[in-house]
Amino acid sequence: MPADYSGRWEMVRNDNFEEVMKALDIDFATRKIANHLHQTKVIAQNGDKFETKTLSTFRNYEVNFTIGVEFEEHTKGLDNRKVKTLVTWDGDKLVCVQKGEKENRGWKHWIEGDLLHLEIFVLDKICLQVFKKAQ
Repeated sequence: MPADYSGRWEMVRNDNFEEVMKALDIDFATRKIANHLHQTKVIAQNGDKFETKTLSTFRNYEVNFTIGVEFEEHTKGLDNRKVKTLVTWDGDKLVCVQKGEKENRGWKHWIEGDLLHLEIFVLDKICLQVFKKAQ
């Protein structure tokens, strides 16, 4: 059985987010605001079905998906693009590939103890965010 990602996760680390946002062509003002936000992730997992919310005082983003089922995602709360998104398991890691106008785009999630790791990548830029389980 893969890992259980359910819970509320509070951000404790956010490395290189600015560079990833630049690679996504996010404007200067939005990058400056977003780079200083404290994010909370709320994940509800039922087997291979996920309901995820990323919450902050600036913007909230919600995406729901089923492992192995490609869907069209509108990244409205992020860079406002439409991408074809596919999330799969790699052992206990969630691996997401997003196909669209930006190459090598996606993310990986994994859990170590009470920490949720998120690696976001686009082009040759990588951001690492870490969240601590709150409940």
